Amino acid sequence: MELLPRSPGEFGSARYWDRFFRQRGQRPFEWYGAFPELCPVLHKYVRPRDKVLVVGCGNSELSEQMYDVGMCEDIINIDISDTVIRQMQERSGRTRPKMSYLLMDMLQMDFPDAHFQVVLDKGTLDALLTDEEEATLAKVDQMFAEISRVLQVGGRYLCVSLAQAHVLKKAVEYFSQEGWVVRVHQVASSGDKQQFVLPVFVYVMTKFRKIPGSAPQILEICPEEQDKPMRMESAERLVAAVKDRQHYALLCSQISKTPCREQVSLDLCDKESGKPRYTLHVVDSPSVKPSRDNHFAIFIIPQGRETEWLFGTEEGRWQLAASAAFKRLVTVALHREQHYEGMASIQAELSGKVMELAPPGLSAWQQVPFLSVGGDIGVRTVRHCDTSPLSGDYVVEDVKGDGTCFFRRLIFLCNRNVVQSEARLLAPTPLPGQKKRRKDKKKPSPTEPAGAIDKSYLCCEHHKAMVAGLCLLVGPDTLPGELVVLVVGLGGGSLPLFVHDYFSEARVAVVEIDPSMLEVATHWFGFSQGPRMQVHISDGLDYVAKLATEAPAQYDAVMFDVDSKDLTVGMSCPPPAFVEKPFLQKVKTILKPEGVFVLNLVCRDARLKESVLATLRDVFPLLYARRIEGEINEILFCQPSPEGRHDPTELGARARALEQALQQSGRLWDSSYVLADMLQAVQIL
Repeated sequence: MELLPRSPGEFGSARYWDRFFRQRGQRPFEWYGAFPELCPVLHKYVRPRDKVLVVGCGNSELSEQMYDVGMCEDIINIDISDTVIRQMQERSGRTRPKMSYLLMDMLQMDFPDAHFQVVLDKGTLDALLTDEEEATLAKVDQMFAEISRVLQVGGRYLCVSLAQAHVLKKAVEYFSQEGWVVRVHQVASSGDKQQFVLPVFVYVMTKFRKIPGSAPQILEICPEEQDKPMRMESAERLVAAVKDRQHYALLCSQISKTPCREQVSLDLCDKESGKPRYTLHVVDSPSVKPSRDNHFAIFIIPQGRETEWLFGTEEGRWQLAASAAFKRLVTVALHREQHYEGMASIQAELSGKVMELAPPGLSAWQQVPFLSVGGDIGVRTVRHCDTSPLSGDYVVEDVKGDGTCFFRRLIFLCNRNVVQSEARLLAPTPLPGQKKRRKDKKKPSPTEPAGAIDKSYLCCEHHKAMVAGLCLLVGPDTLPGELVVLVVGLGGGSLPLFVHDYFSEARVAVVEIDPSMLEVATHWFGFSQGPRMQVHISDGLDYVAKLATEAPAQYDAVMFDVDSKDLTVGMSCPPPAFVEKPFLQKVKTILKPEGVFVLNLVCRDARLKESVLATLRDVFPLLYARRIEGEINEILFCQPSPEGRHDPTELGARARALEQALQQSGRLWDSSYVLADMLQAVQIL
């Protein structure tokens, strides 16, 4: 039995609907949205004494249910199908005397002007607006004009719809231009298996007298989980907000039926500001054997640790899910702009939402565990926020690491999951005469001063490798004397500070293009200039080019640790211009014959990386590479002369000698930093 039309245009045909309802008989046909789901929204806008017009009523039970629960009784239902009108008159005429069914075309209604307080449309607009052909749009304009004519000022047009983009856009633009208030409600799902995967929406258009001139449009959306509407700045933004919710519904439907082959990522936004509050990743582990209690879990990433490899990369999350031994793990990252009370409040806030991401076959009674590291949500204190003309928005924040240590980080918000600079903080030292804080006293507030920067500790593994490369400048048993070092890229200043402090005769020049970074390094990361440490605010390309002309063969070591602002390139460090052959030849020119060029390379594009390595080999006869485990960084050590070639074992011995000499310098040395470990894993390219 064929119930659907041969072409979308038949949805507007009385003949089609007569045939449809004759074939279907007395069984009610609900396009979408059962009454229990629609009732909470309809109840806000339909009052018991309202005169209600239902356009395109079909044989839906909606009017009957509204009548029976006492929501409203003065209801007139119209439809272009004589068959369904006779069916409905027979079905409801005797039991609902105040409700009537009339054969009428909504495009040419017989009612007087301003006759109704409410016009209700359940799927009729969707059925009519099947395409954007000129004839179809003309019919829709005629429909809207008739609805506007029969509604009183202050009356409401309630349209139940699946909110296809062209349907919503047409309705919003038409009525907002007429000066009406437009609000879109998402209908809460009952949780039952529905005919349609897409969520159902109700457009509420409230009629106001049109004000001459350009009155501001009032456009709002009410998500299903909240009553308070969110104001939208434009029709385009409203359509986009609805589209986001539709995509989310499709995603939930998809992953509730089949396991995810790839990780799925989505943001849950704050209801008030609309800004991201949680970032979720859905990770399925096919290798985990299913058991009664390992189907599904939620992992809350402690604040400030979302940048770590285990949580911030796809490979890390695969490993986390496998080690947690759950078939599906949803990781939850907390955003720095948001406030969180604690694990219990996060669990209460997320429990309903994350269940929509449950795997197929999960029982409704199954208790889902919330996991974390150490059972808490971590600590994050934003110390400073600002904007740089060159680097964009950035923050300086203190976070609690794994254990009791705290770290200070510089984050560029254009790439918020990458730590630009990091330093370990020393525990605050009590002032003379100051008593230690009792355990039962309240914790220090975020505004209290943090401990000083621990300059003996290099947080970044690639910085440790870069410093270890300086052993190429020493003999097997000697410590380098007066080193002259050029560092391009300041960041928080950890790398040049370490070289300055531990190589007591080293003279360090730093080139930084962004003056804001010098302020950040000085104020927040303990950086300072002096006779052996000078910062030059300049473009590194220009500075090196000038040196190549004016002061060749000047430096024992040149270190590049400079990021690229162009996120479209597959290489985030350094910018491509820094590894072009003419510029690399200038770098070689400013190095002493026995010097070393140390490059931090971060390249995800395999072809681009091979091209960079080939260019480096063309310029520098001797090239070592040190890959950083768990990171994309690769440290390259380049030397102008092939005569100093050493195998990894010899490099390890040189590194141990250098480390012993540095430990004897009288400065605090972090025992976890083993120079030999950095160099024994190098490859000669």
